[in-house]
Amino acid sequence: MPTFHCPTCNKPVEWSPAAQWRPFCSERCRLIDLGAWMSEQRSIPGPQAADGTGEAGPDEPLSADDSRRH
Repeated sequence: MPTFHCPTCNKPVEWSPAAQWRPFCSERCRLIDLGAWMSEQRSIPGPQAADGTGEAGPDEPLSADDSRRH
């Protein structure tokens, strides 16, 4: 089986059904990563809205895939 490194602690982990928390080595590392996303220490870059909130304002057109359409 191929091995990979845990994205949190860099510990080598075998990629197999036995690796319950993959891509993490443990639940602890999974929760550390989740906490980093929830506290916005990690993010996926994207365009900023004019008001800086990340939301389209009332004067901005919605994109074709915007979920706020009625």
